[in-house]
Amino acid sequence: MEYFAFQWHITEACDQRCKHCYIYALGSHAQFKEMSVPDMLTVIENCQTFCRKANRIPYMYITGGDPILHPQFWTLLRLLHMANIPFALMGNPFHITPDVARKMREYGCRKYQLSLDGLRETHDLIRQPGSYDATMATIPILREAGIDVAIMATVSRWNYREIPKLVDEVVAHHDDIFTFARYCPSKEDRETCCSPEQYRETLAQCWEKYRQYKNCGTAFNLKDHLWTLFRYEIGDFNPNDYPDNEIVYDGCNCGNCHLTILSDGAVYACRRMESKVGNALTDDLYELFTGPELDAYRRYEQFEKCAKCELLRFCRGCPAVAAGYHGNMYAPDPECWKQIEDIAQ
Repeated sequence: MEYFAFQWHITEACDQRCKHCYIYALGSHAQFKEMSVPDMLTVIENCQTFCRKANRIPYMYITGGDPILHPQFWTLLRLLHMANIPFALMGNPFHITPDVARKMREYGCRKYQLSLDGLRETHDLIRQPGSYDATMATIPILREAGIDVAIMATVSRWNYREIPKLVDEVVAHHDDIFTFARYCPSKEDRETCCSPEQYRETLAQCWEKYRQYKNCGTAFNLKDHLWTLFRYEIGDFNPNDYPDNEIVYDGCNCGNCHLTILSDGAVYACRRMESKVGNALTDDLYELFTGPELDAYRRYEQFEKCAKCELLRFCRGCPAVAAGYHGNMYAPDPECWKQIEDIAQ
């Protein structure tokens, strides 16, 4: 039985003010929202009901803000442990002590995701002074407690040149998993996106690093779907190995195996773009997922550029980046370097 992922934002409270944070970009930080324990119980029950109907196993990615800042953080972990629901945490490094890490592991935390958005000076500029060193110091604390550490970077024009060097840093600090996604812009700050050529060169440099560190113990997650295009071009991926043209094998998980739940119960297809489809406190999640609200994210033939590409069933770039850049998630991914004339051929 396969997992179904729920990214659950239990609070908006956070110690940092990251330049690329969607919570602050939306101006919602005047009064932090946080989910009550009764509502948490409702969400857990609704997610379990969904998974029974869908024949899936729930997997929770608990985040915020910084989830540990929720006053009932430990209550939620205890509830998940009692329900035997596997979970990971995504938060900041500032409140992680050896005792906290051990307690999280005792409640069943499998993985903790930290963020690094460049080397020290760049990362601290994007997030806050001292954040880089705090993050690096937290990695061994979590690993000593038996929790896998994932490092996540958000790539933009601010930091793309440093991402390959960041690979060296996470390997040196014995990180378990490294991955990156791209900054989701708005129409007003499109210049924060890399050019397609800059982004492809970043992938190429990281690919060489990944080959160099193949057996180092750090797993490199190819999260961004444009990795599929890169691998296709270098001969490392062949769509003909997947002969069933009616099956979508990979690409954006919206409408596929993922839902996001916010601290007020709102359900989003993707937190990185405006994509509200319902509410986990009042709606049947299975009906939402199989209904017309989510169908909009499964209309692959409407993707203006991707629908003409042989990689449609595997890639589709990032609809959230396209939505922010163009105001339309079906528009071309602004950092995809494949030319229309190439697709036509």
